[in-house]
Amino acid sequence: MKQRIITAVIAMAVFIPFVCIGGWPLVLFTFLLSAIGLFELLRMRQIRLFSLPGIISLLVIWLWILPEKYEGFFDAIALSKIEIGLFAVLFYLTYMVASKNKFTIEDLSFSILSVIYMGVGFLFFIEIRESAGLWMLIYSLFIIWATDSGAYFIGRAMGKRKLWPEISPNKTVEGAIGGIVCACVVSVLFSVFGDIEWYIMVFITIILSAFGQIGDLAESALKRHFNVKDSGNLLPGHGGILDRFDSLLFVWPLLYFILSAFNVI
Repeated sequence: MKQRIITAVIAMAVFIPFVCIGGWPLVLFTFLLSAIGLFELLRMRQIRLFSLPGIISLLVIWLWILPEKYEGFFDAIALSKIEIGLFAVLFYLTYMVASKNKFTIEDLSFSILSVIYMGVGFLFFIEIRESAGLWMLIYSLFIIWATDSGAYFIGRAMGKRKLWPEISPNKTVEGAIGGIVCACVVSVLFSVFGDIEWYIMVFITIILSAFGQIGDLAESALKRHFNVKDSGNLLPGHGGILDRFDSLLFVWPLLYFILSAFNVI
């Protein structure tokens, strides 16, 4: 527990300044996070990052992450982000043929999944910062941290009924509900400093907190399938980048769509 707390404090001290600064420093930092996350993800499938499909995946993710305000770059290459993704699929298929099926259809499918999973999640991380501002991005971080912490401590103290033992044997129904409650408490505090009414914030938070826990379970399902305990060991006591961002990669796209629906962005 002591190691987890120390690592969390150091990670926040590194991460939060980039979030606050925004702009190109945040974009470049996100490039780094996505590269490490992709490395961890591909390693589960035993695909090397520094291979042709790995490099293609990384380049597509980086191009997707690039904020829309730099759309002049895409005008220069005469391709949209969707078209770049479609061309990547053609490259994967070409490489599958050229490798004489050493790069299998399963490898190809996993590479595409990895690009969508990492690229879309971190794309909306940047878009929320650019469109909705610092306050809303900080809100997303704190409600997921509150969800994780609440689920962990309440689950340990009160958890009896297993949430989904086939995927994550330590998670409990009581912990999941406790995580949502803790996130709602944090959202009420954020409503004091924002322009959204507290009951709307609570409603949105319930959805995001529940969806974030699904993101956590989705990564747990991947790790169980590939028989790995943690996605990496970069963060002592926490695992890898994916282990820390699995919930947020689910939450950021959903939050962006909710904010769009409420005309906040």
